[in-house]
Amino acid sequence: MGKKRTSKYKKHVGQVPGTMVYTGDKTSQKLFIESFDYNSEFVHEQEHFDIDEILKFKTTDTITWININGLNYIDEIQRIGEFYNLHNLILEDIVNTSQRPKIDEYDDYIFVVLKMLYYDTDENIVAEQVSFVLGDNYVLTFQESEGDVFDSVRDRLRFAKGRIRGLGSDHLLYALIDAVVDHYFIVNETMGNKVEDLEDLLFSGIIKENLNKQVLELKKELLKVRRVIFPLREIISRIEKSDHKLIKPRTIQFYRDIYDHTIQLSDTIDIYREMIFSLMDMYMTSISNKMNEVMKVLTIMATIFIPLTFIAGIYGMNFDHMPELHYQYSYYILWAVMIVVFIGMLYYFKRKKWL
Repeated sequence: MGKKRTSKYKKHVGQVPGTMVYTGDKTSQKLFIESFDYNSEFVHEQEHFDIDEILKFKTTDTITWININGLNYIDEIQRIGEFYNLHNLILEDIVNTSQRPKIDEYDDYIFVVLKMLYYDTDENIVAEQVSFVLGDNYVLTFQESEGDVFDSVRDRLRFAKGRIRGLGSDHLLYALIDAVVDHYFIVNETMGNKVEDLEDLLFSGIIKENLNKQVLELKKELLKVRRVIFPLREIISRIEKSDHKLIKPRTIQFYRDIYDHTIQLSDTIDIYREMIFSLMDMYMTSISNKMNEVMKVLTIMATIFIPLTFIAGIYGMNFDHMPELHYQYSYYILWAVMIVVFIGMLYYFKRKKWL
């Protein structure tokens, strides 16, 4: 029996649209909130364990990034949503960790869902959902647990690297999405190395017993990455072409750069997809060739022994009148004939390049 699979969608069956139902697995995750409040002159980084502490940032003149970790805290996320006037359907999508990457535009904010990709310590690919809410002077991010791909953005805010602290919240959203996309390249590179290693292994003629399992697991990884990356092209395209008031014209060129990256990622995924299908064909061909070699050796051995068996069969008959049986050297002559036949057939097969 295989591993029993559980359905996450059963939790939504019969629920009123907009009902918040957490579909993730990390139910023991503690609520952790961090904020970066900044402008071109200063940055204030702080950790929070109380929802009331982050509500004040909405009315400030600075730009604020609020990162909420712990989607299993439904009531707290509900309070944040009510304060920032987020639609109930948005809150439902935030805690639904099976949500497909997408973008929704509202009058006062833009909602984006992406997947962060990375390899864990066992080299298994992990896709963790992160939701973004872009407002006039803030960006909210919702994650299932601590640990993400935004350390480079944190460093740029802390040490005023680049122009991020002098630009608006739309540029902050760009920087966060760009950090997610940059890690897609790392995952892509790792996956490409795996494909090339398996390809080299097959070309070398070394066929391990679990090679087919490795190819199948690699195919599943590719499909997971493909489901994450392909919707991103549509998301960035909509932002790039959007006339929403929150997306400033000066930021469009940055999103256009991300769009170019998504095209490159999509092309690479298609190449790896073709390579994996080729690996499967190569594996089946290698197995078939190996079997053919075994059958070839067995066929040659059987063919060699056919005339020898024929000779032995004739002289193994119990007839009374077989003149050769009474010769003094009949036994040695028979051996000599059989050896000559054996060597002659080997020579013939070698000449035909069957051996």
